[in-house]
Amino acid sequence: MHDILVFIGRFQPFHIAHQRVIEQALTQGRDVIVLIGSSRQPRNLRNPFTIEERMAMIRASLPPEVQSRVHLQPLEDCLYNDDVWVKNVQEGVKAVVERLGKPSPLRIGLIGHMKDESSYYLRLFPQWDSVPVDNIQSISATPLRDCYLLGQMPDPKLFPEGAWQFLKDFMATETYTELHEEAEFIAKYRKTWEAAPYPPTFVTVDAVVIQAGHILMVERKARPGKGQWALPGGFVDQKETLLTACIRELREETRLKVPEPVLKGAIKGQQVFDDPYRSSRGRTITHAFHFDLKPVDSALPKVKGGDDARLAFWVPLSAVAPEKLFEDHYHIIRAMTGLY
Repeated sequence: MHDILVFIGRFQPFHIAHQRVIEQALTQGRDVIVLIGSSRQPRNLRNPFTIEERMAMIRASLPPEVQSRVHLQPLEDCLYNDDVWVKNVQEGVKAVVERLGKPSPLRIGLIGHMKDESSYYLRLFPQWDSVPVDNIQSISATPLRDCYLLGQMPDPKLFPEGAWQFLKDFMATETYTELHEEAEFIAKYRKTWEAAPYPPTFVTVDAVVIQAGHILMVERKARPGKGQWALPGGFVDQKETLLTACIRELREETRLKVPEPVLKGAIKGQQVFDDPYRSSRGRTITHAFHFDLKPVDSALPKVKGGDDARLAFWVPLSAVAPEKLFEDHYHIIRAMTGLY
């Protein structure tokens, strides 16, 4: 018998296979900690539900008699730094243990199903026992979520009653309507290349421009991610280098009037970001350039939104929050600026 079993997931949405894992954990552990990943991501097609909504979904799906033994804890993503993510997991477990007042040492186990390469995290915690479980009916949240966001309620038998009721109620909200329209946009977008002999890989560039503790951001004018903050950037044209594309997109979207030699001289680093799920549009690999501009006077350079950007503006680095940013741009900023 374990003192604590840890179950990590995103639960987008919470379904009966998730519920069965918790039920099994309760038979093998005195307490169960459910770490809910992507806790501070913006709403998008992969993460349509907030941390508060997922917590409510899970609580509504648990019988009253076990709720005092199941402890829900937010877990923040760190896409490009496993060490930081592992630390976040450890700190999340520690926070719950301290709240419970559990004496040390404790026998802790990590319970989960190794469904594919995305489950590699189960191997990152050698200090804990590994408690494998089978995947109930091979259920995956991805097709259920895709079906739901495109307007079709999936089979109610695949959800606990509490989660099913949440999904029905959520479908009547303006937030769902916005997500549904985004899902339809992406479905049409993908149809334009579905006749290709194999799925394409897109190449983009992003500019991380820093000056005096501020970062240059834009507000997206169109889907996907309409209204979200983003790094200036876009797709690479057929006959340009990555750096040329990055400077072109930077100028088109922000009207930044810094001479090109100055921009090139301010390059502090370049990095590839290739998380397979980073973009809803399909496999998209981006090359980010870090420009560290030296202050020339007390004012930041003037900028103005253009092209795909409704607005362009400078933001203090302390005000950059994952809930506001498009795709993985928060994680790009953290990696490029050393804020991890």
